[in-house]
Amino acid sequence: MSDVTNGYLETSLDWIPEMKNIRLKDFPSFIRTTDINDVMLNYPITETEAIPRGLAVILNTFDVLEQDSVKPLLAMNPNIFAIGPLHLMQQYVHDDRLKNIGSNLWKEDSSCIDWLDTKDPGSVVYVNFGSITIMTKEQLIEFGWGLANSKKDFLWITRPDIVGGDEAMMPLEFVEETRGRGMVTSWCHQEEVIRHPTIGVFLTHNGWNSTIESISSGVSTICWSFFAKQQTNCWYCCVKWGIGMEIDTDVKREEVEAQVREMLDGKKGMMMKNKALEWKKKAEDAIAIGGSSYHNFGNFVSDFLLKK
Repeated sequence: MSDVTNGYLETSLDWIPEMKNIRLKDFPSFIRTTDINDVMLNYPITETEAIPRGLAVILNTFDVLEQDSVKPLLAMNPNIFAIGPLHLMQQYVHDDRLKNIGSNLWKEDSSCIDWLDTKDPGSVVYVNFGSITIMTKEQLIEFGWGLANSKKDFLWITRPDIVGGDEAMMPLEFVEETRGRGMVTSWCHQEEVIRHPTIGVFLTHNGWNSTIESISSGVSTICWSFFAKQQTNCWYCCVKWGIGMEIDTDVKREEVEAQVREMLDGKKGMMMKNKALEWKKKAEDAIAIGGSSYHNFGNFVSDFLLKK
């Protein structure tokens, strides 16, 4: 158990193909369990073992983004189809009955779009830690004052239950300090927000939906991963794809402030923004007619759906 807290997780590994120098802490959090019977450890093992037996496997990614990871899977089962980003592929589905179907767990506040319309292009920090991530009150305070001290505009999605056991509340001093340049609301339509031209960087927990949406929108990321596969998504953003900076689990306001300033104004931030725009173009190419995801989806439909 001491290896979880004594710095051992900083150990880098050089024997995993295409993931050179990934740290132990960058693996999904359930790998760190000390219980060999842990459900979250054994579930992915079971699912991985099932890949060769699958009639077909669909992945919400696109070929050039994760080709190094998908190739070994193809050796296990050639019927694996990368057909993402799925939210971009929706443009080919013309069915009005689907308009009222959504996956959000919270009611959306559309007024944030009107607020974003008043801001300058690329000037706003979008903050959203997803629908189930929780944090301590101390972490909430550190994030809040880091945003406040950066002097940058921000849209912060703060669910009522984001602080375990307590209501998410910031002190009155924070409200006064950020008046006019900060908007805090309970939920939003993320796809619409993240592709808004005023969004300059996304402070995220690195859930896969958020990660793939930021990539396909050309938005760089500040990464504060919490659990499950988020740590690995963070590593990919920061190391493999060159679009992100990582915030330590023990978040401090000074680090938040510094990274926000760097991402919006700094040289490194500009490089990551340019890289994010490159990935956006590759995502758009993938789902375009004739693109890899478009092609893969067509093969999946013709080979496995139309033959049934």
